Amino acid sequence: MLLDTHAFLWWIADPDHPRLSFTAKEAIADERNDIIFSVASGWELAIKASLGRLEVPELQIPKDFGRFIAEQAAENDFEVLSVSLDHAMGVYQLPHHHGDPFDRLLIAQALAEGIPLLSKDSEFSSYSVEVIW
Repeated sequence: MLLDTHAFLWWIADPDHPRLSFTAKEAIADERNDIIFSVASGWELAIKASLGRLEVPELQIPKDFGRFIAEQAAENDFEVLSVSLDHAMGVYQLPHHHGDPFDRLLIAQALAEGIPLLSKDSEFSSYSVEVIW
């Protein structure tokens, strides 16, 4: 399953983070599940961190933020999903229910890869993607 950016952040801050649903915690912790972190989420995090808009009080932002995110993905055994041209072009075909470009790309990736998306974002249910929360 593909992690939405907030789910990734809350998990690395604390696997028992109160904002993660019980279902989300169980799904991420279940070793039978392949958990995927998108490069699109990495890009979103880089932008927010560089603007000082990364709002996770439990998470200390280190100076080498890029290395930190890569290490967190590896330590948690999350597969990293690159953005392909098919993913990017998949955004074109999506209805405009959701305006966030990063979320739209995650939706397109989940649809292209045929995998569920782990997100609390209720707008995702407007698309034909399986949402777990």
